[in-house]
Amino acid sequence: MSFDLAKLKKRPPYPFETIAVAVAFSPRLEGVVGEAWRLAKSFDAQLLLMHIGNRSREKENQLNEHLEKLKIDESKVRIIWNEGDTEDALLELCKLHVVDLLMLGALQKENMLQYYLGSLARNISRRAKCSVLLLTDPDPAGTRYKRIVVSGVENPKTLHTIDTAIYFAEHMKCKELTVAKEVHHPGLAMTMAGESTAPEASKIKKELKEEEMHKVHDLVEHCRKHGDIEICEKVIQGKPGYAIRSYAAAKKADLLVINSPDGKLGIFDRIFTHDIEYILEDLPCNILIVHSRT
Repeated sequence: MSFDLAKLKKRPPYPFETIAVAVAFSPRLEGVVGEAWRLAKSFDAQLLLMHIGNRSREKENQLNEHLEKLKIDESKVRIIWNEGDTEDALLELCKLHVVDLLMLGALQKENMLQYYLGSLARNISRRAKCSVLLLTDPDPAGTRYKRIVVSGVENPKTLHTIDTAIYFAEHMKCKELTVAKEVHHPGLAMTMAGESTAPEASKIKKELKEEEMHKVHDLVEHCRKHGDIEICEKVIQGKPGYAIRSYAAAKKADLLVINSPDGKLGIFDRIFTHDIEYILEDLPCNILIVHSRT
């Protein structure tokens, strides 16, 4: 079966009409499926359970047991079995079924004991034509999202990312959302140290922070209406990716929302750590990578 790419082009990142979850037969299977079912109900979305690997009666029975235990209406869930390379097969299925959100938990390679998420997440987040939700500690009852942090990086896609985060917060009954912008001026401190007095340096830092706060505020003002959700605005110092990862961890956020990468990362991005690499190498919480098709 072929897919129509026209259905994907310029399709907004939300609403989530079709949610897919990568099913791996690991100890976290029940948690991952439970999380997916709760989101599907909250967003009134179609749910696809996709397993890449051999199909067996044992796997079918195991999956059905989890569906029954979680009290999932099987008539509202479609199970898809496929074989091939995990990454390529998942991406093809997401295109074929016009998936809006792909959920990944701790995946396991067939016939291996080692679980993996980082490498697969890196590749899929760069290649996927839909948003990706990475689950760090899936709960069968579904995560209760209380605190959401969104990256306010300067990028044309950021407005769509914040709008998607607000949409997510509304449906998950989250009342607290923080838009945090990272500011990194590696040469500024040295310049001020050599040419400025302490009061002058403090004044420059204050002015720069105020300027960045204005940018964050303007960005939030252009976002979709957010009802009774409290949106906080924050400027944090540090390397992009590393700073917001640390901030989300310190804030005990339930979800960190970021832009999808701008494209395939080159050799220099592998040598010098790219911002998303800092986040994926040590996930502070669940991560929503928003793919903006518009």
